[in-house]
Amino acid sequence: MLKKRIIPAIDVANNKAVKYVQFRNPTIIGDPAELGQKYAEQGADEILYLDTTASLQSHEVRHEWIRHVAEQLYVPFSVVGGIRTIDDFKSVLRAGADKVGVNTAAVNRPELLSEAADIFGKQCVVLALDAKPVRNNEDEIIRWEVYTHSAHNSSGLDAIEWAQRAEELGAGEIVCTSIDRDGMKNGYDNVLLKALTDAVNIPVIASGGAGSLEHIRDTFIEGQVDAALVASLLHYGELTVHDIKQYLHDLGEIPVRYVPTKAAQR
Repeated sequence: MLKKRIIPAIDVANNKAVKYVQFRNPTIIGDPAELGQKYAEQGADEILYLDTTASLQSHEVRHEWIRHVAEQLYVPFSVVGGIRTIDDFKSVLRAGADKVGVNTAAVNRPELLSEAADIFGKQCVVLALDAKPVRNNEDEIIRWEVYTHSAHNSSGLDAIEWAQRAEELGAGEIVCTSIDRDGMKNGYDNVLLKALTDAVNIPVIASGGAGSLEHIRDTFIEGQVDAALVASLLHYGELTVHDIKQYLHDLGEIPVRYVPTKAAQR
């Protein structure tokens, strides 16, 4: 059975690691490379970096911080944000990233996914899917809608249909963020995540809402995801990656890469 992954998520704004709540009000929390190295030492399977300023301010991806991360990090890492062209894919991979994630550019021109998969392989093409629920007059969720530009603009696309199309075009995995739950620490949107995992055959990574060990367990069981992104719990020192993996390992129902050593560095 494939091991489930724990992936720390680090937002980057102006070359600094920051933390958002619902994609707003960033607080500086440190250096991207140093944070990534810290989480790798705790047992992280991968690290995901989101360059929010590149998306919001429409500037080019800044490669200096990516190269700095690549020099210090010994686990795979992804870079999401500001990727618009095949040349952007190429430059970010050359800077040292293992995977590249796209949201806005893929919505604007879906063929980018196919072009990138053909050149670099599906394994390094990540669809970043930011979604919000759409409700009827009875306040029931009838679907989820895709948002772009770091969750600021509605695309009108149905999240499940877009995920299926992205898989057909060449996306190798999907990072799905529930915008309403991002940074709120009230649990992942497992209904959305289960709808996604039922609809596609590529790995789905849960993002947005981890506030406890139980939330992480629940998204693997209820959402049937392949990996869980964790941010606030780690950034504010409430848990380590080792704590999370030890908890999941001890439960005995969720397979993780777990080494019972002194990796629980805080």
